[in-house]
Amino acid sequence: MSSVPTSSVSASAPGRRTAWADGLDELRAAATTEPGRLRVIGAVLALLVLVFGAATAWQVADRAAAADDVVERSQPLSADAASIYRSLADADTTAAGGFLSGGEESRATRQRYAADIATASQLLVKASANTRGSDAAGRQMAKLNSLLPRYTGLVETARTNNRQGLPLGGAYLRYANDQMRKELLPAARALYDAETERLAADYDSAKAWPWWALAAGVLAIGVLGWAQRRHFRRTNRVFNQGLLAATAASVAVLLWLVVGHAVARAGLSDSYDQGARSLRVLNEARIDALQARGDENLTLVARGAVLTSDQQDFYEVGFRSGMRDLAAGDGRGRAAEGGRLGEALALADDEAGREAVRDALAQVRQWQERHAEARAADDRGDYDQALAKVIGSDRPTRESFDRVDAALQRALVHEQEEFRSAADGGRGALGGLAVGAAVLAVVAAAGAVLGIGRRLSEYR
Repeated sequence: MSSVPTSSVSASAPGRRTAWADGLDELRAAATTEPGRLRVIGAVLALLVLVFGAATAWQVADRAAAADDVVERSQPLSADAASIYRSLADADTTAAGGFLSGGEESRATRQRYAADIATASQLLVKASANTRGSDAAGRQMAKLNSLLPRYTGLVETARTNNRQGLPLGGAYLRYANDQMRKELLPAARALYDAETERLAADYDSAKAWPWWALAAGVLAIGVLGWAQRRHFRRTNRVFNQGLLAATAASVAVLLWLVVGHAVARAGLSDSYDQGARSLRVLNEARIDALQARGDENLTLVARGAVLTSDQQDFYEVGFRSGMRDLAAGDGRGRAAEGGRLGEALALADDEAGREAVRDALAQVRQWQERHAEARAADDRGDYDQALAKVIGSDRPTRESFDRVDAALQRALVHEQEEFRSAADGGRGALGGLAVGAAVLAVVAAAGAVLGIGRRLSEYR
């Protein structure tokens, strides 16, 4: 029995070829023939249109999800954060107003205060359940949840002392207001800012052009055009039905993508310009009005006990500042169409929105005139007359504030409807595009393969 020498095996080993190398050689050889080239072209065409369809489906789905977040999550959370701020500010204002009325607040005042605190608490729970893990928002919600019971405790202590006729009640109320201004409201503002930033980020994601899909579409259509031109030059035939169908399907996807995204982008831009921006300004105006009302009440509660560094009444200075922010007036009966309300008036895009803002401006002017009368009475030393001008029954500033708040609420409801209508129209333009692009991409790939297959059949 003979055996092969080891040296012979070793000598032949370097000459062996792997299956991969053999396959590459066969592919190169096939590519030198027209049928081989056609097979490569068919595979490349099918791959390109499928990549185009996949990129379109992926990027459109991503933008549609961001548009859904704008409508269903980000904007509602931003609105809830504004409502938390408003509820806290209104609770503080109501507590001060109830304190001014004497030993026992009215039932309406107690109910309004309780409703504000309940609303803030419920919205905090809702925001905690729906926010998407934002560290900034989470920190502010935790802070608000811990501070709110302390604030309500201070208010109850102030009420108890006030009912007993003890002057200590005013000190407790000022301390509660200090806690609200320095801790609760800044935390609520930070929460509102965080949710508003999230809304802006979702807008940016929803409106971003799908550049990868567009590039893939242009490339796929360009290669399909080249393949048909090659087919024409080699066969003198104008049309290849399969390649023509693949091109038509790819062009349809690209046009659908461009037009659909452009319409969606326009709708979302309108929802921001005509809705979200107006809502933000109106929320700011409502907050300014609430803070001005709180300062007005506390001017009478403190009775000159809290002064600024230049010996002016701290709360009266705050009231005037709030009025300047609200309507560019000076808080002494002179208002202009500037400030937040002037900006809201400029942003309102229809008569219904403008009418509500004009009504708010008119009521602000009336409020400032009545406030000037109250301050004049207080400066004369007639505290009871000043108190009647603020919380009494004969044309008090309380009535003007309530009308301002009601007008701003009407404007907010109107702008919310405007936002929703425009945003729904924008995101609706993306409906079905992801699925449609995937289906048409498969049709285009099949058309390319069938078109090349028909050409290959001529060589059999």
